[in-house]
Amino acid sequence: MGAVKPWHWIVLLILILLIFGANKLPEIAGSLGQSMKVFKKEVKELREEDQPSTGASAVPPQQIQQPQQGTYYTQPTQQGQTAPVQNQQPQQQYPTDPTTPAS
Repeated sequence: MGAVKPWHWIVLLILILLIFGANKLPEIAGSLGQSMKVFKKEVKELREEDQPSTGASAVPPQQIQQPQQGTYYTQPTQQGQTAPVQNQQPQQQYPTDPTTPAS
């Protein structure tokens, strides 16, 4: 009950001939061969893409830009609403009368 014997293959071939017919077998074999050829080609292309290229055509990795200082996030608003205005620099309080000392 273990291995596949030669008479198993013969029975299998007879069943395939009965199901598909003798006229369709060459078409099926050609289609299967063409599919295998395309599959092998795609696998080969994927392997070539995975291998790092060491030639002059290698593109150096891009540097990540650091965010600039002074950029602020503004919260999006709905139409009809106005965004609150925020001062970017705090205003300094000066006395109105320079001759009077602050208490």
